[in-house]
Amino acid sequence: MTITIADLPRVRARTPEAIEEAARGRARRPLLGESGRLMIVAADHPARGALAAGGRPLAMADRGELLRRLVLALSRPGVDGVLATADILEDLLLLGALEGKVALGSMNRGGLAGSAFEADDRFTGHRAEDLARMRFDGGKLLLRIDPGDPGSLSTLHAAARAVDAMAERRLPLFVEPFLSRRDDRGRLVNDVSPAAVTTSVAIASGLGGTSAYTWLKVPVTADPDAMGPVLETSTLPAVLLGGDLGPDPGEVFHRWRHALRLPTVQGLVAGRSLLYPADDDVARAVDTAVGLL
Repeated sequence: MTITIADLPRVRARTPEAIEEAARGRARRPLLGESGRLMIVAADHPARGALAAGGRPLAMADRGELLRRLVLALSRPGVDGVLATADILEDLLLLGALEGKVALGSMNRGGLAGSAFEADDRFTGHRAEDLARMRFDGGKLLLRIDPGDPGSLSTLHAAARAVDAMAERRLPLFVEPFLSRRDDRGRLVNDVSPAAVTTSVAIASGLGGTSAYTWLKVPVTADPDAMGPVLETSTLPAVLLGGDLGPDPGEVFHRWRHALRLPTVQGLVAGRSLLYPADDDVARAVDTAVGLL
């Protein structure tokens, strides 16, 4: 039976077991396909209360519209999969949009955007056992380290245990590290200077009892020439964090293209910049990003 976005509330209310049935029957694929490169669309922002996109403060609050954009993005040639929380991945499962795609679960979403406890980023999303049970293909965690906030130690410890749990199940885990600090208005801000990104990469690479299944998800520094030395900090495979395209998408695409040439870099993970581009042409934004690979 074909399920549409409009059908999802009814299916969830009457046959919730359909989610696990879809997970058991989903066609899987290797993490890296024939191209050896990885293009993942990210959509785990809403669970952290981060709903703004493209200048619209509640753009991602419309779940139907978000799903329509995700289904379109996943249908484009060269897109390997999606990174999302359980609710979104399960919607996509029911819609049949994850067949032959990489499905990555977002693990810690407790550091709600703008909260006083944002640096204490609890693991309120997928656990390793959930990802294995649902036959998903890996996980992702966000590791923001604020030296002035004791909550970062809890996040660091939980992240290390997540690395262990994922490795025990031979599931890849994408670690997204930042050095962060509170600005004058009390907001947690990520430092993407070369020195800060280098330090965060070194910390993330050493988490847990093994790094065999750990990948890095790293931001591109403002100076693309600095990315080479930054990624010499680790031998772990890395993907680039897409981030916001801002007022000059051409400049951002240039920095992505430059960094994608580095030997450590295996691909790109981008979310709102592709799902909510300034011109609202999702297909074109996704195709442009794929072309960089």
